Amino acid sequence: MKYDYLIVGAGLFGATFACEANKRGKKCLVIDKRNHIGGNIYSENIEGIQVHKYGPHIFHTKDKKIWEYVNQFTEFNHFVHSPIAKIMGEIYNLPFNMNTFSKMWGIETPDEARRIILEQRSELHHEPQNLEEQAVSLVGRDIYGKLIKGYTEKQWGRPCSELPAFIIRRLPLRFTYDNNYYNDPYQGIPVGGYTKIIEKMLDGIDIELASNFFEKYRVFKAVSNKLVFTGMIDEYFEYKYGPLEYRSLFFKEEVLDQDNYQGVAVVNYTGLDVPYTRIIEHKHFEFGNKTKTVITREYPDMWSKGKEAYYPLNDNKNNLLAKKYKILAAKEKDVIFGGRLGSYEYFDMDQTIKASLEFVYHEFE
Repeated sequence: MKYDYLIVGAGLFGATFACEANKRGKKCLVIDKRNHIGGNIYSENIEGIQVHKYGPHIFHTKDKKIWEYVNQFTEFNHFVHSPIAKIMGEIYNLPFNMNTFSKMWGIETPDEARRIILEQRSELHHEPQNLEEQAVSLVGRDIYGKLIKGYTEKQWGRPCSELPAFIIRRLPLRFTYDNNYYNDPYQGIPVGGYTKIIEKMLDGIDIELASNFFEKYRVFKAVSNKLVFTGMIDEYFEYKYGPLEYRSLFFKEEVLDQDNYQGVAVVNYTGLDVPYTRIIEHKHFEFGNKTKTVITREYPDMWSKGKEAYYPLNDNKNNLLAKKYKILAAKEKDVIFGGRLGSYEYFDMDQTIKASLEFVYHEFE
């Protein structure tokens, strides 16, 4: 059978494209190297709890059209993301708000908090030259030292003083006692897990799992007229200009014989004394009341070929290299590159859906 589209990657970008192409009468084959659909938003039922297998995913957006679009596939609950940060036995609210400032400095009013932050910002007397200086210029040395430095260095695998300043363009400060992490008006967790969304998107579409594109479908014209590729753009071009850099992760999951481990869905560990960046307790995403709980420790990891690439390392060197690959991509006939890895850009879930829909409209409208 000849397909209209071979779609590499059964994550949110590929599934959205496949769903819309299918609606328009196009025949699609979706393949994925993993043994399940859903990509990094895949969730699995363990002990009656929907476990986010590749780290926590909270759907949030300012875009009403995207919110309405995704709601056709599932019902969302009213979960509000309010993580906490832990360092050396101290607990702070995130995002940085009056609860954070009150705990850190023993103050009560927004004016007191603004004065302290302004004083600490002013200690930097030149244009920020790296991420450390950029962060201090935005939030002051205390917040940087306790809540940013260690977490960021673990996440990126290098000192903040060696990371480019542009990685942190802004750090929101809220002078209210509000622990809602996102300002977006639409937020929640899909009832029954994220996998249900992808299942509905791919209903009636041919799927092939545990399938390696490079081993089986590299010459895609044998099976399809066009290709949608959501894998690593540099790998597609056989690393012609050298490999791009990514950050990887690994996860350690535990089922605990207790009903509540940490009292919140996500705790960030911002000190370098702890090797993981956060602990996720999955039952809190759906207000679970099971007698057991499932937690996941998330560890940042150096990426190398063969490991799962989670985040593009968007520093100056890699962005310049990515531009060269994007020039090659623009010349590829009948190939669409998308998703985080196919575009070498960080996308939230709503941005991923929007980007996929834009390709759909370009193709069919």
